Amino acid sequence: DSSMDAMSSEDLIQAQRMIFHHSLSFATSMALKCVVELGIPDAIHLNGGSATLDNIITGTGLHASRLPYVKRLMNLLSISGVFASSDPSAYATGSPDQANHRDEVVMYKLTPMSRLLVDRYKIGSMSYLVQFLVNPLTVTTFFDMHAWFKDERASTKSFFEMVHGCSRYEMARRNSDDNALYNNAMVSASHVTMEIILREAGGDIFGRLNSLTDVGGGHGTASAAIIAAFQHIKCSVLDLPHVVDKAPANGTVQFIAGDMFKFIPKADAALLKWVLHCWGDEDCVKILRRCLEAITEREAGGKVIIIDALMEAGQADNFSKETQALYDFHMMHIDGVERDKLGWEKIILQAGFHDYKISLVLGLHSVIEAYP
Repeated sequence: DSSMDAMSSEDLIQAQRMIFHHSLSFATSMALKCVVELGIPDAIHLNGGSATLDNIITGTGLHASRLPYVKRLMNLLSISGVFASSDPSAYATGSPDQANHRDEVVMYKLTPMSRLLVDRYKIGSMSYLVQFLVNPLTVTTFFDMHAWFKDERASTKSFFEMVHGCSRYEMARRNSDDNALYNNAMVSASHVTMEIILREAGGDIFGRLNSLTDVGGGHGTASAAIIAAFQHIKCSVLDLPHVVDKAPANGTVQFIAGDMFKFIPKADAALLKWVLHCWGDEDCVKILRRCLEAITEREAGGKVIIIDALMEAGQADNFSKETQALYDFHMMHIDGVERDKLGWEKIILQAGFHDYKISLVLGLHSVIEAYP
């Protein structure tokens, strides 16, 4: 074959390896979902932060016959950085006695990533986000992506709609289990994001405000975090009725059922966290115009605070670039999009804002403030 004739053996080996790697990468996502659902991060945590395979088997209540398979699961996720292994040669071959001895002494430890997966039943654990993203409803959608690209009607439907017959939001409204998983996932991700924002620049972004409307704010995790840091701020959450109906009544956040395309309650500022990336430019401009109508004048602190991805920002390495590209590609299944600086500038200025600034770049997410 001429395509192979032009390649060196080294290039052929690497090319074949890459095809295997990319075609099998889904297994890492499935393995991550598996350890979350088995409770392996919890088992390691409850064992003092490190555990042998026997400790993991005992801590999760698995049958001893599953130990060789748990070993392979932990090997993959240790190489992937989800866990740390005390012995880099933990998967080396040898005599059965040597292998058994290694299994007894090799310790698997939590990394910063897997520490966020502990307490899998506690609201706020990132385990809910894993279960939401690696979810049959989402994953099966991508199997028919090629058909969506070829479908002449595709311009009017996301490929989630083409596969499931309704929008992602309609699915959450119809399916109470899906709605609960989605809300728990957003709560868990919000906990981490708001912790970082408030730690790094909370005073600059929120300190001068007396009131804030959290538009599409779900169960009010962001608002609750803001109130905890700045008790003087009155926060309201606007979201759809099926979301607000399930929101926790904590007494500090006011929940308002409504449609952000029609009306946004007045406040000094509006917060849009992970809202605009779900919509195309035309809808984003409509949402931003409603926000502009709701906020006070700039001199009194009026602004719209956008928390979303800023493509190509803060990407010092290929891992960061790939993560943002994956995030953008994932949003495509509901016809959402992640924007670069010019994309944000376009919709902010079209909506009638005077100017904006990028206040904070935090890896996957950034904070943009738009001013009237």
